Amino acid sequence: MKTLGITVSTALLTRWADWFAPEPQPFLVPAGSALAALGKEFEPKSNPELRDTFEIYSVPDGVVCRGVTADEFAAAPRDLRARLVRGQHTRGRALVPSVRAWPSLEMAKQADGHRFVWWPALLAGREREVLLPYVAEGRSPSRHAEVPESVWGAASALLPRARALGGTFPPGSGPNCFGTVMGAAGVPGAADVWMQREPFEAWLAAATRPGGRDDEAGIVLVWRSAAGLVQHAAVTLGAGWALHKPSQGWMSPTKVLTVDQVKSSARSVGWRLTRRRLT
Repeated sequence: MKTLGITVSTALLTRWADWFAPEPQPFLVPAGSALAALGKEFEPKSNPELRDTFEIYSVPDGVVCRGVTADEFAAAPRDLRARLVRGQHTRGRALVPSVRAWPSLEMAKQADGHRFVWWPALLAGREREVLLPYVAEGRSPSRHAEVPESVWGAASALLPRARALGGTFPPGSGPNCFGTVMGAAGVPGAADVWMQREPFEAWLAAATRPGGRDDEAGIVLVWRSAAGLVQHAAVTLGAGWALHKPSQGWMSPTKVLTVDQVKSSARSVGWRLTRRRLT
């Protein structure tokens, strides 16, 4: 199996399925409403994979997050199920697809006939059909296979783990751009954690100096906000190639793209790009 040009093992696909269609599943509902009586209290921050799957990074005032099982959902009156599902779409929770987008599935009875949510039984047997396109949607494929052997070889002195990281999916949510750059440069364990700004800044100060060109290997590309806070980072491999991880989500792989592609994808209003050379 492949998506975004990256091999996906059966074991990894199984983990993705657990995060994509979990049980219980988090729902955002008005506090004190009949919907709030469903399920149990659910804290998105306690499960990074579900937080990233459903994009629940904060719970608005007047809203609570409830974990509801498939059986609890099915046992609720249909009008309650309809309100529950419609409410996820209006409150910005991810993964509330339209029934029209899946005409081959019998989903109209699940809620209001217009939108639905994925449950384990609904996803079972359709993992490849559903998950591989989901992960690929809106993302550029990794081009690690296009990098010449000579480029990998020349980069290995400064970036001993870049080749091992390029074109891979993380084992779960957490690993981010800062840790990826540090890990590629050989910092043990850095690529496996959600690296915070402070240790990344300390590493930059100790392991790099200002300057560098985009066609060189070992140039750390650092994007900062107007306030000077580091927002994103990547590292060049040489010959116009670069390595980066777009986000900390489980569906975000560590990719190899051209430097121009990385710069284009990281462009954001108010951000400024600087370069630092690995020493």
